[in-house]
Amino acid sequence: MTGRTIAIGDIHGCSMALRSLLQAVDPGSNDLIVTLGDYVNRGPDSRGVLDQLIDLRRRSRLISILGNHDEMLLRARGGSSDVAQRPAGGLLTRAASEIDRPQIALTEGHFGFLEACDDYFETDDHIFLHASYDPVLPMNEQPTSLLRWQSLRRGIPGRHVSGKTVVAGHTSQKNGKILDLGHLRCIDTYCYGGGWLTALDVHSGEVWQVDVRGRARPRRSLR
Repeated sequence: MTGRTIAIGDIHGCSMALRSLLQAVDPGSNDLIVTLGDYVNRGPDSRGVLDQLIDLRRRSRLISILGNHDEMLLRARGGSSDVAQRPAGGLLTRAASEIDRPQIALTEGHFGFLEACDDYFETDDHIFLHASYDPVLPMNEQPTSLLRWQSLRRGIPGRHVSGKTVVAGHTSQKNGKILDLGHLRCIDTYCYGGGWLTALDVHSGEVWQVDVRGRARPRRSLR
């Protein structure tokens, strides 16, 4: 039996939202969950988010994409001097292992999870990535500056040369609605800032959304 393929947008430390969203989606052993990055920063509980994702990886099929905030965390932990030069680099002014509350440090297991994340993921008909892409380049030639950092506000790329539909995050949709352009869907719906954490079944178009406190919005569909 073929399972669902479900993408989850930028979580940004919203652990209550993630817990409620996973309960609503109720992933089974045949389902594939693809998280699009930015697990840490801005929200109240980055550690809780990583704990849930580590647990989810143990018991289901999980693909995790690395976001720019996750990259900043890894760079800061490694002592990189260029973190502050990156957009939003000032968000990582504390020690790299103390993201939300100084008394709650991340463990080697949390960092190991982030280090194992992918730059992108492809299926037969979809491409999953954090930020943006060059439509004429195959995915294995895409620069990480696009995959991880490029905002869609700087320009909407055309359909990818593969013909596949791209599912992305990173560019927060402050109206709480999925940006659906047909060839490109952005599902970062601004959970930490008062919007929603979104999960999308990429084949059926079914949408689940919950707010930062875990309160669910009525289920809907893109179709």
